[in-house]
Amino acid sequence: MTGSRPLALVTGASSGIGYELARLFGEHGHDLVVNAEDDRLEHAAQRLRETGAEVRAVRADLRTAEGVDRLVAALTGHAVDVAALNAGVGRGGAFVDTDPADDQSVIDLNVTSTVRLAKPLLRDMVARGVGRLMFTSSVAATMPGSFQSVYNASKSFVQSFAQALQEEVADTGVTVTSFMPGPTETDFFRRAGMADTKVGTMDKDDPAQVARQAFDAVMKGRGKLVTGSPKTKAQGVADRVLPDRVKAAVHRRMAEPGTAPDGDGR
Repeated sequence: MTGSRPLALVTGASSGIGYELARLFGEHGHDLVVNAEDDRLEHAAQRLRETGAEVRAVRADLRTAEGVDRLVAALTGHAVDVAALNAGVGRGGAFVDTDPADDQSVIDLNVTSTVRLAKPLLRDMVARGVGRLMFTSSVAATMPGSFQSVYNASKSFVQSFAQALQEEVADTGVTVTSFMPGPTETDFFRRAGMADTKVGTMDKDDPAQVARQAFDAVMKGRGKLVTGSPKTKAQGVADRVLPDRVKAAVHRRMAEPGTAPDGDGR
């Protein structure tokens, strides 16, 4: 990186919301460090270079300590102006049926890597007195996730973590933003094994729209917001007042295996 333009880091950038965020940063004058663990990353990086950005692709699996260390090492010597910790994974199904290794994978990526990456990034930003840190949370953070229990709990952690950091860095010149998408048209539900669920087959929000709203929020220094369609925003409002037991029951109707309209749904 030449250092002539501000630098943005985006994890989970090979597709979906992460790619769209990276594209927006590139179009608005940032050079990019983009990360993902899959083989689509280099193709995404090539497309992102069309924005005029200098792009470094760091392929690393953030579910592992080695992957996190590799990404942190790639940032050594570079001042990150904005970091979007977006990488995440889910696993659908009843908790008693899911593989413990899959549950641990959700925790390792959504929780552990988020904490391990946020530490050096935030320390550097606070020391410089400038920077923007953003987290991809979820409306799932606001509700018990029946048949997606570990994922929703992991996003509740991310949401609480982000809001705690907002208070800690107040008046340092650094901002922390968490944005909360609803179901979005990405690879998430396929990778989570939720193709036979109502939420997996329903119409979803546009990742470009979600990313645009999140980008605007982080550049304005907003603390948190629900992103996406009016339907998703309405869900965010409802989740503030509905009892947890009601939200858990609603989530079950969306996420229980076999609830897809063309399956054995009820």
